[in-house]
Amino acid sequence: MSLLEVTDLHAGYGMVNVLAGLSLTVDEGESVVILGANGAGKTTTLRAMSGMIPATGSMRFDGVEMLGRRVDRLVAAGIAHVPQGRGTLVDLTVEENLRVGAYTRHDDGVDGDINRWCEVFPRLGQRRDQAAGLMSGGEQQMLAIARAFMSRPRLVLLDEPSLGLAPLVTREVFDRVDELVKETGTAVLIVEQNANLALQFAARGYVLESGRIVIEGTADDLLADDSIRRAYLGGGA
Repeated sequence: MSLLEVTDLHAGYGMVNVLAGLSLTVDEGESVVILGANGAGKTTTLRAMSGMIPATGSMRFDGVEMLGRRVDRLVAAGIAHVPQGRGTLVDLTVEENLRVGAYTRHDDGVDGDINRWCEVFPRLGQRRDQAAGLMSGGEQQMLAIARAFMSRPRLVLLDEPSLGLAPLVTREVFDRVDELVKETGTAVLIVEQNANLALQFAARGYVLESGRIVIEGTADDLLADDSIRRAYLGGGA
């Protein structure tokens, strides 16, 4: 049984239906990418799954139906979301942001985890008492990822982590997330415009068009697919 099973997902904004019966799966510890053109419904998919917008259909997490549950219940169940634009609390310090990420926890390991993530992302440790809004875009993205991992999730929904970042910073963010996935066994479902980099990171991928999955396969198969190369990787085979 997959860790995450999404079936016939419909969602949108007001009278506009963006997702038209989307279905996908993510296994325990697996990295999966969703590709698609602007407006295909990638961000809407993650927002629907994380409870940010209403949705219908089914989303079973570890066998339990989760669609329609409050955000705090999803986080407590083990689902964390790093939204597009990072969602950093700019007036709070780095440490305060990290504590917000642990708000559903009731254990004595929060301080230890804050120290850990400040070591994993040294720039956060250097700016621990600094307001998050004073950091660069790359540093805020690292903070957003660390904050998500503060809840000790089993699945992280990661929306456009490269948005607005320089190529070298983007590579650093992806490399660090890859290390975290391997170290913690956390599954990741990532939406990303940088298809080449995302397919190097992920094990499998889905291609989304007009709110539906039109192609799915292993990352190697998608990288070798001529139509995918032309549409998302800048050239033919």
